[in-house]
Amino acid sequence: MSSPLQLRFLTSADDVRRLPDTPPELAFIGRSNVGKSSLVNALGNRKDLARVAKAPGRTQLLNCFAVDGLGTLVDCPGYGYAAAPARVRDAWQRMVETYLLEREQLTMVVMLVDGEIGPTKLDLQMLAWLRANAVPHSVVATKHDKLKAAQRGKRQRDLAAACDLAPDDVTWVSAAKGTGKDRLLSLVRTWLALG
Repeated sequence: MSSPLQLRFLTSADDVRRLPDTPPELAFIGRSNVGKSSLVNALGNRKDLARVAKAPGRTQLLNCFAVDGLGTLVDCPGYGYAAAPARVRDAWQRMVETYLLEREQLTMVVMLVDGEIGPTKLDLQMLAWLRANAVPHSVVATKHDKLKAAQRGKRQRDLAAACDLAPDDVTWVSAAKGTGKDRLLSLVRTWLALG
């Protein structure tokens, strides 16, 4: 069993130019309410590190966490529906896209997809955007615990196919139950070592 990450909050920023000059970074992105903040907390084995809310759109800044002295994890605002005006959501999107394109320290984008419902149109657009801009990324499916055991194999195949990936290329996790956490912890450490 992998030990949890030693995560420590560093800072929040509304612009890539305001981020600290840190070692290698991973960015967590995904649709609003996909479980980014919950997963950050699960990886650090803490409940209160990243703010979690039932209403979409609580993460509004680039929230940076130091990881074991290995690098930085950045929890990005979600895309899609959020309890905020359209102009604010548009500003978040520009902020995140600028960060993903301009941040030299970024070694991997961890794109979270809701495993219960599968990739949405917005997820597929984001995936196409990452590929078109040659941004290194990996797909992680959340909410594994929400699927009935009989559904899992088919959902894993269908989700991977929709993302144009092989089933083994998608990491399945549950922040609530810890499923897949060890594999993701190992991947996070590997990705940070690439920087």
